[in-house]
Amino acid sequence: MITLEAVHKSFGPKRVLRGVDLTIPKGESMVIIGGSGTGKSVMLKSVLGLVTPDQGKISVDGQDVTHAQIGRDRDAFLARFGMLFQGGALFDSLTVWQNVAFRLLRGSLKRPKAEAREIAIEKLRRVGLTPDVADLFPSELSGGMQKRVGLARAIAAEPEIIFFDEPTTGLDPIMSGVINDLIREIVVEMGATAMTITHDMTSVRAIADKVAMLHDGVIKWTGPIAQMDESGDPYLDQFIHGRAEGPIEAVR
Repeated sequence: MITLEAVHKSFGPKRVLRGVDLTIPKGESMVIIGGSGTGKSVMLKSVLGLVTPDQGKISVDGQDVTHAQIGRDRDAFLARFGMLFQGGALFDSLTVWQNVAFRLLRGSLKRPKAEAREIAIEKLRRVGLTPDVADLFPSELSGGMQKRVGLARAIAAEPEIIFFDEPTTGLDPIMSGVINDLIREIVVEMGATAMTITHDMTSVRAIADKVAMLHDGVIKWTGPIAQMDESGDPYLDQFIHGRAEGPIEAVR
């Protein structure tokens, strides 16, 4: 579903991506791991067309999207994606249901208001929230509830591809487990292709079919989650066990 071939991206003198090669099969859950500043978010933004690579090729479902055009085609392209943002990124001035139905109230996916609200309430139920939450504002919710609303918004338009950016950041271990289980269930249920960025190894083990380790602008290792612990790759081994000693230099 998603292919990156020799993708490079620099910002001034800083080389962030240095030849990323990665394939995410349709219907699979790929988790990208790596230290802060290694280019995980830049890679995700490149797939969405928010960042244009300096070199290389990005394909989505066989279509070259490396230099995605702005306009109606771009709107249709983005309609295929759902996104759960790291900080929730809910709109404070909109009610919960309006946040969930945001894409259903405008653009090419626009639905009648009553229908959009009905879909939003259904998606809220799917993530374990009752209909009475629909008319509250984000500020009236706990962090875990806000994350669930963000997940409901990500799936509201039935996307083919869902991106999860640090889905458990700021949550306690129990709520992190709840969100991980929900993500796994929903991705399987929808048959969606998922790409997740996370530092949380518990999340990796809960939601990944495959894992890719990004370091120094390249994919150091990629493979099934079952092979991760016995990979033999020194970069991956150091990262997943949180060791200070190894080929990845810790900033002191």
